[in-house]
Amino acid sequence: MAVTSGAAGESPVAPVKSPTEPRLSRLRRFTNGARSHEETLWRIGGRVGVLMPLAALVFALTVLIIKAYPAIRVNGFNFLTGTEWTDGSSYGATVHTDGVAHPMGSSFGALPIIVGTLQSSAIALIVAVPISIGAAFALTERMPTWISRPLGFFIEILAGIPSVVIGLWGLLTLGPILARDVYPIVANRMPDVPVLRFFRNPTGTGEGLLTAGLVLGLMIIPIIASTTRDLFDQVPPLPKEGASALGMTDWEVAHKITLPWVRSGIIGATVLGLGRALGETVAVALIGGSIIHFAPNIFGSMTTIAATILTQLDGAQTDGTGFAVATLAELGLVLAAISVLVNLLARTIIRRTGSLGPSVGPN
Repeated sequence: MAVTSGAAGESPVAPVKSPTEPRLSRLRRFTNGARSHEETLWRIGGRVGVLMPLAALVFALTVLIIKAYPAIRVNGFNFLTGTEWTDGSSYGATVHTDGVAHPMGSSFGALPIIVGTLQSSAIALIVAVPISIGAAFALTERMPTWISRPLGFFIEILAGIPSVVIGLWGLLTLGPILARDVYPIVANRMPDVPVLRFFRNPTGTGEGLLTAGLVLGLMIIPIIASTTRDLFDQVPPLPKEGASALGMTDWEVAHKITLPWVRSGIIGATVLGLGRALGETVAVALIGGSIIHFAPNIFGSMTTIAATILTQLDGAQTDGTGFAVATLAELGLVLAAISVLVNLLARTIIRRTGSLGPSVGPN
């Protein structure tokens, strides 16, 4: 205890410091320094974590561009519009075009591959999106918890099945069953008009565009359904209860409240599924037929960008000029560009629809 004042004319007595005060002061300084050091580490770690995905993307694109540059110079715009894919003669003379060596007779046009990628992914979305939204809605709104939890778990398990297993199942089981029992019925009942001839015979043996699209749809259902289910769980109950109190049916509540509330998230989930469909490799290589040409009908053989890179890479490495590998790198750049365009389109749709909230009441 310190005495700071005394009698008149007397000098004040100096405060007496407790022997524990220097120790407490050092402890405070140490604690503050440790806390500041910890905050600095968290700040640096957060910045590194944010920059690492961007650095990985830039690194991958840079490597692709460097590897693909010789093919871009030689193939030109014909790579996106041409339909002929020929490796050329590996035993013939090597020719040089714009200073780039490549086998004689080589010509690479990727239009059938690009179209096959878009067609199979479109079929997958047509199949997967309605089923995924319906499954998510049923799990969150219609089924009791003791049923919805196990079913939701099985949907998530389906997402973890390796694509090669699903591809073998599609090749050995699903494809032959569809070609024998389903495709002939669909093809024979289609009117013979020019617009619908793409859906007519021959139906093939089960390998082809439609089977690949159906299998891709099955593979992306868990992604879209699980994400959509979590979104439905986040919709507050009061707006739905209020809509029901106003006399809306269950369908009107879902149509005017639940779906508009989460539509931006559903678009994002759909883009995630589309990214999986665009980049799927092994399953499409097994089921699609791996033939580089336009599918003559919806049952015909085809291939995609990712499947082509897989099936062509082994043979491309035998090209002593390295031009075939460069062409596959260019094909990878095209797939990356398609993915970026899809994401930009999805962001545009989300921005335009994000400001639109759910509406309650008659139209």
